[in-house]
Amino acid sequence: MATDTRRNIDDLIAIMARLRDPVNGCPWDLKQTFETIAPYTIEEAYEVADAIDRADHDDLRDELGDLLLQVVLQSRIAEEAGLFDFDEVAGGIRDKMVRRHPHIFADATYGDLTEQMVDWERLKADERAARGETDTSALAGIPRGLPEWQRATKLQKRAANQGFDWPDHRPVLDKLLEEAEEVRAEFDAGADVERLTDEIGDVLFVVANLARHAKVDVSRAMRSANAKFERRFRAMEAIAAAEGRELKSYSLEEQEALWMRVKRDAL
Repeated sequence: MATDTRRNIDDLIAIMARLRDPVNGCPWDLKQTFETIAPYTIEEAYEVADAIDRADHDDLRDELGDLLLQVVLQSRIAEEAGLFDFDEVAGGIRDKMVRRHPHIFADATYGDLTEQMVDWERLKADERAARGETDTSALAGIPRGLPEWQRATKLQKRAANQGFDWPDHRPVLDKLLEEAEEVRAEFDAGADVERLTDEIGDVLFVVANLARHAKVDVSRAMRSANAKFERRFRAMEAIAAAEGRELKSYSLEEQEALWMRVKRDAL
């Protein structure tokens, strides 16, 4: 484990400065901009989440390093443009954490976690107002670049803080069934793509709401479902290969039987 964290960070910042040197730097690093790097930053965040899901702590350490590199690179691009540098990024988040935890660093008190989270949103709203933002809606400040699952959950949480929420999961389940029936009705009416897009969007929004009431992270649930599907499908392919066939040569009924077989094996 490193014993000189500041030195390691300084070394990383210096390495990035060298990579971005206009004369002797790396051609790939030199051509990067905020816009070209943004997809990589998102990808690295997902790789961190994947390492956590797999409980691979060695990989998690490496992926966190990759994510930190994204911060260093974005900060370097900003420094070259005269906007800010890495120290300002670190100082900004330090100050924000102190400001948003008055029960730790000041004399505020909260009765419970819900009260704390309501005040967290109030503090964020105060920060937006201090920056001169004029949108005073409870839904203000939710980034449009978020994955839509996450944005749906944040919208619902903000609305819930204003009292606009179902009391528990039961009416959410009823709403899910209602929205599913509306999708069925659209298929029966001719499956207009635009109307189906709207109705299926409603189903997905309610699913996000159901997950919120269940205290289930939607992204994690989807990663788990994807991993389960991939594991079972690969097992089906392996069975087909052992029988000297390709999976696509099986009928749908045969494939369904294979699926149930691997499912019974708890894959």
